[in-house]
Amino acid sequence: MSLAKRRLDVYALRMQQRRNGARRKPGEVRDAIFEFFSDAPRAATVSEIRQAVAQQIKGQLSESSVRSYLRLNTPHNFERTAHGTYRLRGTNGDADREAPLTSHFTPTLVYRQCKLYHADCFDWLASQSHNSIHAIVTDPPYGLLEYSPEQQQKLRCRKGGVWRIPPSFDGHVRSPLPRFTILDDRDIERIYQFFLRWGKACLPVLVPGAHVAVASNPLVSYRVSAALADAGFERRGEIIRLVMTLRGGDRPKNAHEEFAGVSVMARSMWEPWLLFRKRFSGRVQDNLRRWGTGGLRRPSEGKPFGDVIASHPTRPKERKIANHPSLKPQSFLRPLVRAMLPLGKGIVLDPFAGSGSTLAAAEAVNYDSIGVENDPVFVKLACSAIPRLSEFTTDSRVDDKPSSGGTSLFPLD
Repeated sequence: MSLAKRRLDVYALRMQQRRNGARRKPGEVRDAIFEFFSDAPRAATVSEIRQAVAQQIKGQLSESSVRSYLRLNTPHNFERTAHGTYRLRGTNGDADREAPLTSHFTPTLVYRQCKLYHADCFDWLASQSHNSIHAIVTDPPYGLLEYSPEQQQKLRCRKGGVWRIPPSFDGHVRSPLPRFTILDDRDIERIYQFFLRWGKACLPVLVPGAHVAVASNPLVSYRVSAALADAGFERRGEIIRLVMTLRGGDRPKNAHEEFAGVSVMARSMWEPWLLFRKRFSGRVQDNLRRWGTGGLRRPSEGKPFGDVIASHPTRPKERKIANHPSLKPQSFLRPLVRAMLPLGKGIVLDPFAGSGSTLAAAEAVNYDSIGVENDPVFVKLACSAIPRLSEFTTDSRVDDKPSSGGTSLFPLD
């Protein structure tokens, strides 16, 4: 065959491919390639990919078209493992498949869909299968110092230490609060290092696209956030819990009459919950199909999950069930926990379980959950509190009783 004839044949084939491609929907080949890797999370040759995609789109497709697309999207979406062989970025064959939990730890409590372990969370995380947890919701010891054994003992004895044991104020009994203003630069650096280590320990256990919600405090949240970002998480904003506590707003100590018009700190009217996500390759829809994660579950079909939640201090009835110094109300935790599994399936982890309020919230919204707690006093408390908190009837109304320095939207602690 002459060179001119071969060129005419190649030209005719390319024109036919262009005509066939023009009739395809925009992104059809791209979607078929991602679908192939979702079904077969392994490295594959260009020929294998072309054959599978052509079958999917029910049309002819050249290997050069597939190869060009893969090259253009490497390394953002794909990885080249060998000559002419590619895989979806972030996968490692069968090792990245979701695996059942394998652990030498025995749960202290098994209640319906939740399990509670008495263990150090770092030890527990290191023993777990990769890609086995679908979300984390936790209220960690974000000042660290206040949750040391020494400071916890002082809190329980209600004498001395970093915990402020406040008296009644305007008819309201204030809960103990750690005094974060006493933290020095070394304490702040320890917070960063702790959460950097913790974030790195969490990453392998989480599936791609898993969300992580971490309660924090305006005085230290910037370091916690920096640590989680440096650990490899993708920052996705903050959930703002609107609630007025009695933190801040005080006049200068021992000079409140002299400086009656001065507040040392702004009155706290909100609580930040940092929101992060484990990075994943490709599109959200592909990640949702494979892992069930990547987005947030809507409260209803016509309403997206919002990043501001009007809340209230934990009611006395709940505190009688679980007398934990940082107990969060079920009326806040349940919508937050529910949003973390976009398809309503998976496992929610609280590695700093405390009294088990996150597990109780997960139980209330019919989710599987796991909690890890290192303090034996809190473990004992959680064992009795989780069943009762999960059955607790919440009052979604925000207090309508106005109080000094606030409005009905921000009830007092």
